[in-house]
Amino acid sequence: VQLQASGGGLVQAGGSLTLSCALSGRTASSYVMGWFRQAPGKEREFVAAISWTGDRTYYGDSVQGRFTISRNNDQKKAYLQMNSLNAEDTAVYYCAAKGGGSGWLIADTYDYWGQGTLVTVSS
Repeated sequence: VQLQASGGGLVQAGGSLTLSCALSGRTASSYVMGWFRQAPGKEREFVAAISWTGDRTYYGDSVQGRFTISRNNDQKKAYLQMNSLNAEDTAVYYCAAKGGGSGWLIADTYDYWGQGTLVTVSS
């Protein structure tokens, strides 16, 4: 399974950006999709996760109400819509996939990772 994240870039504070994650390879399984981020000098942080069917979503406290995770299984893609961005959102954003189970908020439980896409928010 391979993941390809895209959509990062430079945005002004208060702006919006949408990240995409394309899933390829052995995709017959029902994967939970997650987004994590890592800012310079900080640990990797949980951002959002979504179930295979899309009926369950989870968000980190710092992005709740501003970010929205979604997915399109026909297109084998997941998305992260980011609104009201601020400087603290500056980080490399990673998409990840796991085959189920618990620990959706925990990076170590994810089996597959994309290469990351950089989001820079200018104040």
